[in-house]
Amino acid sequence: MKRNIIKYGLYLVTALPLMGIGSGLLCSCDDMFEPADENKRQAEDMTEESKYAHGLLIYAYDRLPYLTSSQTDVATDDAVTNLTSSAYLNMATGTWASDNNPVSQWDNCKDGIQYVNLFFTIVERVKWAPSAVSKDKMFVDRLKGEAYGLRALFYYYLLMAHGGYADDGVLYGVPLLLTPEDGSSDYNQPRATFADCVKQCYADCDSAMAYLPIDYVDIENVDEIPALYRALGANVSNYNLVFGNKSRNLLSGKVAEAIKAQVALLAASPAFREQSGVSSAEAATLCANVLKRIGGLEGFDPVGNKDWFKSSYKSIIEGNTEIPEMLWRGDRQKNATQERENYPPTLFGSGRVNPSQNLVDAFPMRSGLPITAPNSGYNPQDPYANRDLRLADMVIYNGQTFRKSEIITGTYPAVHGDQTETDDNINSISTSTRTGYYLKKLLRDDVSPLSSSLIEQQHIYPRIRYTEIFLAYAEAANDAWGPKSDPTGVGFTAYDVIKAIRERAGLGTNEMGLPLPEGDAYLEECAADKAKMTNLIRNERRIELCFENKRFWDLRRWMMPLNETVKGMKIDRNNETGVLTYNVIEVEERKYDSSYQWYGPIPKSEVLKWSNLKQNKGWN
Repeated sequence: MKRNIIKYGLYLVTALPLMGIGSGLLCSCDDMFEPADENKRQAEDMTEESKYAHGLLIYAYDRLPYLTSSQTDVATDDAVTNLTSSAYLNMATGTWASDNNPVSQWDNCKDGIQYVNLFFTIVERVKWAPSAVSKDKMFVDRLKGEAYGLRALFYYYLLMAHGGYADDGVLYGVPLLLTPEDGSSDYNQPRATFADCVKQCYADCDSAMAYLPIDYVDIENVDEIPALYRALGANVSNYNLVFGNKSRNLLSGKVAEAIKAQVALLAASPAFREQSGVSSAEAATLCANVLKRIGGLEGFDPVGNKDWFKSSYKSIIEGNTEIPEMLWRGDRQKNATQERENYPPTLFGSGRVNPSQNLVDAFPMRSGLPITAPNSGYNPQDPYANRDLRLADMVIYNGQTFRKSEIITGTYPAVHGDQTETDDNINSISTSTRTGYYLKKLLRDDVSPLSSSLIEQQHIYPRIRYTEIFLAYAEAANDAWGPKSDPTGVGFTAYDVIKAIRERAGLGTNEMGLPLPEGDAYLEECAADKAKMTNLIRNERRIELCFENKRFWDLRRWMMPLNETVKGMKIDRNNETGVLTYNVIEVEERKYDSSYQWYGPIPKSEVLKWSNLKQNKGWN
């Protein structure tokens, strides 16, 4: 029998396929090909077996669209990959098509929606806890809330990947499916407008928030139980079983609220705002609602830009305690996967994600000034001196020490004891960097990926970070009201958010870490100009969220150029003087067409099958 073991919250649950085959080690020959009648599972069986019914929702969770490694970044101006067979590399260099789309969300998210819709048809009839009315009601409400939130999430990702303008000038989303499809369904459904899809996401998020607690936390007093459940006889133990700490990685009320804010930011972005029905003011307000839950800037994590992926945060990661930066995260995973993929070759990695010079240039000087500013002090022949401290946390550059080993990405050998090493050099071997940089963000330095001396460690993978919501608020608030306006009285402005982010990064200080007399002068300059603040906010988002699979979607919703040539840094050394020479090089030409590729395609196979399904403009 096929059995699927899927991580769900903090539990391991066995989920049976919808029409799965029953277990049994002894069977007749006929049973090997045709299951015995008593082992054929039907939909009605789910009403009697709660674990079987629960499997529908677990299957939906299994289709969460979050990636646990840096993937889509190599299709942007932030990175390239040395993996020549990479679908993202091929997409970025000219093969992106409606029948060749590695960023498609169509099948995965539609599958998730189907499971959710099926779940809605049986959730009220399942015997979740027949011996206790209050507990049964609590289970029904929690599971319904999770299902509504999941459906909103799936539609959000479908809108990002497939929303766009058709030839008739209408901004479309995807078909809205609110009931399960079966053999009698009409599959030839038209796409709903983008605006109607947004409304459905909002409605589902509101329903989720109505059913779910803001957080899954244990209570100690019966008075903390909502009146509805208390009237049915709920006690503290049963409430905690359903809504308590053990469920904390499930979709909660605050997660649904954050998804709604993300939908609003997408809809209010330049690529969609004309017909989405959502303004930047609305998006800012919805983001503010999320942030007020943690006291606004009072809840801003002072180490949230780095410590959640570093080994220095080991006690929290391995203790499975809450991380202030994480609004929602996946369960811990003990492995060496990221490190095996991305460590430099001398550390037994494959160096897959190579940060670009384009991204490195986006990091300002420690003073906060861009490297292009005339008085920044940037030296092209000493390019990493006095830079934004985040650069050294995100990127391994030439001469940096990582895992007690000096990494030389230039064209000259590294000296390790009495041996020389060139494998980390730019373009030296197939696993060497193509840009002169290796990935550092997301990696733990206490992992050994070598199979003969394997050391795995726990990793935490964020789904939604508070920093992302702070940046979303800043973006929308600045667009709606300008850098320093707060008409809603939320208590902070776009300027305040960016100031907090830059102060956390140590900008506006000297090499000793002391505040400069002029402070963060560039921030103050941008605060006086809405357009400059827009660029600064976008740059801070690029830095803070780099390698978290955000850049590809951000460039498109901002309607920014997609085909910027990716650059790298070639570093030569004069063997007589030891002087290094730095030269920016072109690494990979991008072949996107911004005239239509700001909007992703509907899968060609679907358009060919269904006459009512309109393709986005420009795609075949």
